[in-house]
Amino acid sequence: MATKADFTEDEWETMQKGVTGAGMLVSVGDRDFTDSFGEASAIAKHLAEQREQNESQFIRELAAMRGTGFGLTASQQEVQAETVEALGSAIATLTAKAPDEVDAYRRLALETAEAVAEAKGEVAPGETAAIAAIREALG
Repeated sequence: MATKADFTEDEWETMQKGVTGAGMLVSVGDRDFTDSFGEASAIAKHLAEQREQNESQFIRELAAMRGTGFGLTASQQEVQAETVEALGSAIATLTAKAPDEVDAYRRLALETAEAVAEAKGEVAPGETAAIAAIREALG
């Protein structure tokens, strides 16, 4: 079982950015300022649940993060490019260092994205497209 100690600081930050970026990508996929706070709350709530309830020590540690790694004014293109890059890098790192955690990481990223998409009830087409891009980046 992997822990934070098995990774460099850069690798760890990249894995975290991939997870929060997945949520952010869905949020900017249907940008509506009134929903932004609820979507940010959905990311925080989902990660808090994972910190407390996930059976994987790796996922509990990974979910213990603050911030998203993106600024409030980040464009959709910036969020997408950086998220796709972070997810791909995270999967490569995990495949090399902790292959038994790859599926758990994929689930965490996808579930974070889905939590954001469902935060306001109806999933918009832009959010569906963002989730598809996340799935592709995760392999």
